[in-house]
Amino acid sequence: MRVVGGALTAGVVALAVALVVIWALAAAHGQPGPGAPVLAGHLAAAAVAVALQRVADRRADRTGTLAAIAVLLLVAVLVGVYWWN
Repeated sequence: MRVVGGALTAGVVALAVALVVIWALAAAHGQPGPGAPVLAGHLAAAAVAVALQRVADRRADRTGTLAAIAVLLLVAVLVGVYWWN
């Protein structure tokens, strides 16, 4: 469970960084890019996922397992809200 959570966390962070780069490139060329709510949502999700995964990696008890499950749920919500319209 923790390995999957770590992989998903890395993916969310990479996606958030990619969206910031796309936003900067679009702004530099006067093109519409991802909006502020999309950027804020992805950056917030990445920060929360990293915090949860940190707990999951450091705790071998129930708290760590719940943190790993929370990462999975967070990614599911992120995908559902921003990518499956």
